[in-house]
This record gives sequence, C-alpha cells and structure tokens, in this order.
Amino acid sequence: MAHIGEITREFVRSMQPLVDFVYPPRCAACGAAIAAQAGLCSECWGTLEVPPLGEAIEGGVPVYSATYYNDTSRRLVLAYKHGGRIAMSRLLARLLAARMPDPEPGKALPVLVPVPLHRWRLWSRGFNQAAMLARELERMGKGRAHVAALVRHKRTPHLGGLGRAQRDQVLRDAIRLASPQIDALQGRDVMLIDDVLTSGATSRACIAAIAAARPASIALACFAMVDADHRFAHP
Repeated sequence: MAHIGEITREFVRSMQPLVDFVYPPRCAACGAAIAAQAGLCSECWGTLEVPPLGEAIEGGVPVYSATYYNDTSRRLVLAYKHGGRIAMSRLLARLLAARMPDPEPGKALPVLVPVPLHRWRLWSRGFNQAAMLARELERMGKGRAHVAALVRHKRTPHLGGLGRAQRDQVLRDAIRLASPQIDALQGRDVMLIDDVLTSGATSRACIAAIAAARPASIALACFAMVDADHRFAHP
C-alpha cells in the first residue's frame, strides 16, 4: 500500500508542469501570478494578521487560529466557501495546522470535530467546509476526524445583525451530539474545527453538545477569527 502511495505521489509530481502550463499558478487571494499552485503572493502573505496562540474564549476554551478575519482572509474564505474552490482546503488547513499544538507522544490523537451544517445547507452548498478542513488536518497528523460527531438538526437563519442573546436563542437545541459518537469522544481531547469564528454563538452551541460526552478537554481551531480591532475594511 505504501508502495502504491509513493507511485501516486510520483505521478502527481510528474504531472505538475503540465498542470502549471494549463492552469498557471495564481494567488488564492488576489489572483496575481505566483511560483506554485495553492499559495499566496508575497503581498497577500504580508497582510495576514496572526493572533496569539491559544487565546481563550468564554468558558476557558482555547482557540487556535491561523489569522484574524481581515480583507485578505475574507477573500480566501469567500472563495473557498462560496466560490466553490474546495481545493483551497489544503492551503487553509496547512496554515491552521501550523498554529495548532502537536499531538502528545504516547497519547491518543485528538478527535477533530467539524462544525456541522444543516442538511439543506449542505445540499445547496455541496460540501461542509469545516469537515473538509478536519479531513485535511487528519492527513497532516493533527488528529482523527469524526465528521459526523455533531448534527445540526434544526435549520437556523443567518445570525448577522442579531445580538448575543438572540443568537444563542436561535441556536438553542439546534446542534446535538450524534449518539453513536459519544463513546468516541468520551475521555478524549476534542478539537472543534471551523472556518471562521465570528460571534462565538455557533461554537458555544457545539461546545455544549460536545461537553455532554465528557471529553478530557475541548479546544477550538479555526482558519480565521473575527476581532474588533482586525475587522475587514469593506463590507
């Protein structure tokens, strides 16, 4: 099996010049020409703003984020989530993985639990961006992805413009832990995975659901984090 995997990687590497010829590498954020696929130009790299490691949110849950949500990260997220550029999941996951703690030697790998989408949202979008990030992070050795651990059984409206109490009310009982997943999370370190942390309402609902399984710990990893001092300049 390892031999087959090596042959596959060699084949992909041999085809890269042809791919680059047909699809010249472009910056994922601004579209400028770059040297390799799935990357950013030097100017866009320089505009990403990196938050502190393990900054805690309410309840003492540590947050690991690749960047603050600003103009550049917003373009990346919109292209990925709404532009159908699912191949960007590897780039975003790579940036996020660099900010996440390494699994402890001799200890079970953390369980990577993506924020769920309601089935109607999943069908209309075609993929769950958080689940794809979780799978990429699993390939990078950051944990084991359990993409069906949480279920968003109640369809909720967009939360923009709502206050904290209203957001929490909308999400009350909307997200639950899938019963078959309880044993997989019990006593384990769990990392909730999302693309963007905004108000924290969805994260709070997910964390409350995960806590019912009595995990050893809960943390949150997201590609971008909204912060009052690092908001994007354009709506």
